[in-house]
Amino acid sequence: MYFYNMKKAIIIGATSGIGKSLAEILLREGYVVGVTGRREDLVAPVQKKHLGRVYYKKMDVQDLFSCESVCNELASQIGGMDLLIIAAGIGEENKDLNFELEHTVIKTNIQGFTNISLWGMNFFKKQGFGHLVNISSIAGIRGNGRAPSYNATKAYQINYLEGLRLNAHQSNSPIYITDVRPGFVDTAMAKGDGLFWVAPVHKAAAQILEAIKEKRKVVYVTKRWKLIGYLLKVIPFSILKRI
Repeated sequence: MYFYNMKKAIIIGATSGIGKSLAEILLREGYVVGVTGRREDLVAPVQKKHLGRVYYKKMDVQDLFSCESVCNELASQIGGMDLLIIAAGIGEENKDLNFELEHTVIKTNIQGFTNISLWGMNFFKKQGFGHLVNISSIAGIRGNGRAPSYNATKAYQINYLEGLRLNAHQSNSPIYITDVRPGFVDTAMAKGDGLFWVAPVHKAAAQILEAIKEKRKVVYVTKRWKLIGYLLKVIPFSILKRI
C-alpha cells in the first residue's frame, strides 16, 4: 500500500524507550511509520491503535548482512522514506573491563549504527532529499570509567554524524542530519545510582520532534542538558575524575 500524500518515517529500534515514543508522536503528526526491533509483541499495541499506518520488520542491527535488505523492504512497504531515526543503542557498566561487554556495545553502537547510517544516506542521495536523525548521548562528550565503551561509541556517533553532514553539504543535496544528545531519560538505558534531571520519555520525544521540524544540527534533550554539555567540554580532567 502506498501513501502518496503522507510523510514516511522509519525508526530503527522502536519497540521501547525513545524509539517507541517517537513512533507514537509521529503517528499523531500524520506520518506513516515503519519500525524495526527484536520484539514484535511490543509494537502490537501501537499497530492496533493506528491500523494500517504502522509497519514492522524484525531486525537486529548487529546482523550487518541482513539490515540493508530489511530496511529496503520496509521503505518499499511504506512507499518511501522522508525521515530515518536511529534509536537502537545499548550501554553496559563495565568497571572490570570485560572485553565481551565492550564488544557487544561496539557491535551495536558503532558497526550497527554505521551500517544503518550509510544505508539511509545512500537512500536519501538517490532520491535527492531526506532527514537522518540519530539518538547519540551527552555521554559522548567525555570518557567514563564505569562504562568506557558507551561513552566512546557515542563520541564516535557524534563525530560520524558531523562527517555525514559535511558529506551531504558537499553533495549539494537537501539532506539534513540531526544529532540528538539526551541526558537521563526514563527508559531502561538510564542505569546507575544518583541520576538527576531524569526526563519522562514523552517529554524527550516531544523535544526531539521539535528539533526535527526545525532541522536542527544538534539538540540536547531535555534542553537544560545543554548547560551540562558545555561544562563537560571545558571541565579539566582533575575535576572530572572526582565526579
